[in-house]
Amino acid sequence: MDYAFEAEGLVKRFGKTTALAGVDLAARSGTVLGVLGPNGAGKTTAIRILATLLRPDEGRAEVGGLDVVKRAADVRRLIGLTGQYASVDEDLTARENLVLLGRLLDMGRARAGARADELLGLFDLAEDAARRVSTYSGGMRRRLDLAAGMVGDPRIVFLDEPTTGLDPGKREDLWRTIRSMTADGRTVLLTTQYLEEAEALADDITVIDHGAVIAHGTPAELKRIVGGLTIAVRAADAEGARVAAKVLRAVSGSEPAESGGGALTVPVDTAGALTEVTRALDAGGVEVAELSLRLPSLDEVFFALTGRHDEREESAA
Repeated sequence: MDYAFEAEGLVKRFGKTTALAGVDLAARSGTVLGVLGPNGAGKTTAIRILATLLRPDEGRAEVGGLDVVKRAADVRRLIGLTGQYASVDEDLTARENLVLLGRLLDMGRARAGARADELLGLFDLAEDAARRVSTYSGGMRRRLDLAAGMVGDPRIVFLDEPTTGLDPGKREDLWRTIRSMTADGRTVLLTTQYLEEAEALADDITVIDHGAVIAHGTPAELKRIVGGLTIAVRAADAEGARVAAKVLRAVSGSEPAESGGGALTVPVDTAGALTEVTRALDAGGVEVAELSLRLPSLDEVFFALTGRHDEREESAA
């Protein structure tokens, strides 16, 4: 299989702390690999090894077919890296930042300027190119930081929690930008704590906890870890809810559970159960406000794997 990057058995220790305990990672060319895990799971350490900023104590890793230890300088020419915090110079304008990076990458002045203008347009910053970065909003800075990582036109891009600290609207803007990176065949490794971010962007997801991989697969495959399908019914009135509960009990053989908003849910074995429920509700004259068949949420998967819900929910509790 054509892997843009691949790591096997990565181990990294910092004193008595084992940050990575035999991690395997791989991404097919032109895809997004989401690396999901709580704070301290080892996500950033893994990225730093792939980006040649750290050496593994054990294991091996290749990026673009090149060993990250033996050919570190060559690997750096292939990759772009955006960390958790903005790394641009606030005293310079956006354009000056990008031109400076181009010059540091041995581009001529004209080429560096042309590349800067191209990226400012791509990341929707052209109208603000002459403004000092210190006047930018958080979302604009993150877009500029992504643009900075793209100056060298890398085919492989490492994004370490790029939307940390952004409000939901700004995150959605950045998601669109990240999706555009793979449109022309780039490969992206995205680390995140946001469950919906991994589901929205990643072709495959690797879940890391306490320095070890605890699951890997597509979002749909991971959802199957929790088990089965769920039918949810929310009736328009109390009498309808009583009949709906009876229907769900008969079809599934399970006692319905009440979820948020008054919906009744039951686990089912096959998608065909939805047809049975629909017919029975119609025959019983039940008016429904919601009727759905779904896999478990990624949040439920994360809880099943780690015993913890999304950390943002815990902090808000």
